Amino acid sequence: MTPPFEVHIALRYLFARRKQAFISVISLVSTLGVIVGVMALVLALALMTGMQRELRNRILGATAHLFVWKHGGITDYQAESARLRSVRGVTGAAPAIIGKALISSGRGEAFITLKGIDPALERSVTDIESAMKSGRLDDVATGDDALLPGIVIGVDLAKTLGVVEGDEVTVLTPQGNLTPMGVYPRSRRARVVGRFSLGLYEFDSAYGFVSLPLARRMLDRAEVDVIELRIDDIYRAGEVAAAIPAALGTKYFSQTWAELNRALFQALWLEKMAISITIGLIVMVAALNIVASLVLLVMEKSPDIAILKTMGAPARSVMAVFMLQGLVIGAVGTLVGATAGYAVATVLDRYQLIRVPMDVYQIAYVPFVIEGADLAVVVASAIVICFLATIYPARQAARLDPVDALRFG
Repeated sequence: MTPPFEVHIALRYLFARRKQAFISVISLVSTLGVIVGVMALVLALALMTGMQRELRNRILGATAHLFVWKHGGITDYQAESARLRSVRGVTGAAPAIIGKALISSGRGEAFITLKGIDPALERSVTDIESAMKSGRLDDVATGDDALLPGIVIGVDLAKTLGVVEGDEVTVLTPQGNLTPMGVYPRSRRARVVGRFSLGLYEFDSAYGFVSLPLARRMLDRAEVDVIELRIDDIYRAGEVAAAIPAALGTKYFSQTWAELNRALFQALWLEKMAISITIGLIVMVAALNIVASLVLLVMEKSPDIAILKTMGAPARSVMAVFMLQGLVIGAVGTLVGATAGYAVATVLDRYQLIRVPMDVYQIAYVPFVIEGADLAVVVASAIVICFLATIYPARQAARLDPVDALRFG
């Protein structure tokens, strides 16, 4: 089937040779501009999406999805955990006692978050057991007062203290004992029974896990602080939180992982938007190149346009010729740029080519994740911008007076 003459003329102008070679070069530059802009935008969105997803996954692996408290305290955590597991959507429940402490060895010291856990239940809420690099999580619950209690610490904290499994550390908490000399902080010797790596420097360098009985004594707690929950769908955390008081009573109140980390993820979202807008200006510059190339083409092809009009071509057809040429430049540049951006992002993510310091960015490498919605928005937006760039020069061509064009052409 023979294509419309508008398409034929648009392609002929696009791939002009000899005298019109300059126009072809400008069209090529415009196409390259769109390719670079779209590719950069795809990579930027993949970078920010990857950072968000990686941090979210690691945070949710290290902490619970939902934290539940009860007015009047949690006296029987086994019974309360069983009741909470009966709520629809909850897949795991575990008690926790959380406080601050100073941990020291003969080679270093650090302030840490001391977390008392029930190892049998903790594995149903966090990924701490699968994150163990050495030792066993269950060993924190072994021993009695005649033996040193066990403590599991992060790999970065172990490096700071210069300890390995079997070494002894001293744990000092601000909750003290009353003595004739005043309140004296509680101190207890413990043995390192394992090291974990959750992939987040915040946890690997500043968390220690001990048994619930030891945490009660060290932090002077008669009851557990909170019941931590894991749910089947992290995006339904708010619904599950609202369902708990309805199912178990108004004495329960809760906080979701999203609420606890709202500031972090809002900052990441704002950064993603800012980067997208900034890099999106590259596509705008490429669109201006399209405008420039089409304006030059209209000036160059004024006699041709006049002849087309004298032969009966309507203004709409003349306008379509130049709009089609701009759309071809935009579509080719967008598709090539999106494909190249997707390929580069895939390679960078699969082989983890960009490494970053964990103590600054909380992750070991820069992840790139491309979401289908982001890619579709980039492609559609770039093509729309390129289309809008064709309107002005195409209208100028359609308004050209054939008499003036032939007289001065």
